[in-house]
Amino acid sequence: MAEVLVVASKVKEAIKDQDCNTASDVVDALSAKVAKMIKEAAARAKENGRKTVRACDF
Repeated sequence: MAEVLVVASKVKEAIKDQDCNTASDVVDALSAKVAKMIKEAAARAKENGRKTVRACDF
């Protein structure tokens, strides 16, 4: 399991607000997606000659 990048309680709460239940693997799966998005955004910033990741990089 990789490092968790999302707040599990907030994820579960947001899913519950949609009248759904949360499976045990949701937080890990969402963290993996977030990690991938961060990696892609950082690469985009570097391609544009920046070390600062901005909202537009996502």
